[in-house]
Amino acid sequence: MNNNKITILFVLQKNRINKQNKCPIRCRITHNKKRKIFSTGFFINPEFWYNKEQRAKPPNKDNNFINTQLSLIKQKINQAFLFLQVNEKVFDVEDIYLKYKGKTIKKEYDVLEYYKEFIENHKKLIGVDIKQVTWNKFKYIMQDLKGFVKWKYKKNDVLLNKLNLDFLNEFEFYLKSVKNKKQITINKDIQRFKMVVKSAMVKGYINKLPFVGHKVKKVKTKVIFLTTDELKSLETIHLKQNRLQVVKDLFIFCCYTGLAYAEMNNLDVSKHIQVGFDGNEWIEMYRKKTKSKVSIPLLPKAKEILIKYNNELPKISNQRFNSYLKEIADFTGIDKNLTHHIARKTFATTVLLYNDVPMEIVSELLGHSKITITQEHYAKVVRKKVSDEVLKLKDKLYK
Repeated sequence: MNNNKITILFVLQKNRINKQNKCPIRCRITHNKKRKIFSTGFFINPEFWYNKEQRAKPPNKDNNFINTQLSLIKQKINQAFLFLQVNEKVFDVEDIYLKYKGKTIKKEYDVLEYYKEFIENHKKLIGVDIKQVTWNKFKYIMQDLKGFVKWKYKKNDVLLNKLNLDFLNEFEFYLKSVKNKKQITINKDIQRFKMVVKSAMVKGYINKLPFVGHKVKKVKTKVIFLTTDELKSLETIHLKQNRLQVVKDLFIFCCYTGLAYAEMNNLDVSKHIQVGFDGNEWIEMYRKKTKSKVSIPLLPKAKEILIKYNNELPKISNQRFNSYLKEIADFTGIDKNLTHHIARKTFATTVLLYNDVPMEIVSELLGHSKITITQEHYAKVVRKKVSDEVLKLKDKLYK
């Protein structure tokens, strides 16, 4: 795009001659083959206007005044044009006119420039509307974007209004091939990036969403959980090292409550365990991730562990918790990559679904925002349960 040339012409609007036999003088700015025409506010008899010279003749008081005013207009337009050349990356003829009139020009952002401003603004909302961990994820994506722009375009940044579907597809390819990210992580990164771009559209920095038509690649995740035998094996084994025994107990507690790490770590018995409508004890709290309320019956196994620790579960970092689980898996012979989240999966499957608890109740106990989330994750587990029951039926029928 050539931003170095501008043409300024004054033209007469001869179809608007008034009773004094004068017509309006209009100004026409041409830049990059685009025109902006506006009224100067001055009138002249067409006989006194010499278009080739862009002047009013012959010299007299009225004509000299018009020539002076038109010269000032041209000078101000050229000054506006020069200012935009120095200070703006991209501008059009409308911006030149707005600058000449002293009006505000909407800033033209680069992708990383806007992204940085976005996360700086949202940093002020940490602890108010967003969590620190959420803000960190947006920050990590910005680092990946920076690397991608350098890798793909050999530049430090690219214009926000140049974003298109190809950009997003290439960014996705970069995350997969260069950053070695898994598709499920890429999908979340893309989702957050789209959120930033959408905010730019809402503010008017781009006219429309550039990623219409983009389809997220579906990820088939396998639900990993402890079987009934594995869970019993874990319950019965005694570990000599106290740190491992503590983590084992906490893990089993979550296998019978479905609490995520954050909820387990924040559990306050005096505050979160209440006697319910049925006379039994229930865990009543809000999920940190979704802010949704969960009501979970306090099953006997979970109650035993609470009593063991005098109704105050030991505190341990998530990182150390998962690290100790690896050691526990070795001792018990469980050939699975144990993490805290597997306890939640075990609660949903082995404890609930395999004991004929309906899917909608499982969804409620897990605190999922939609039952479709539960169905998406545990549909195969339900089919396996049905298959097992059918096999039992066949054995009964053919004995």
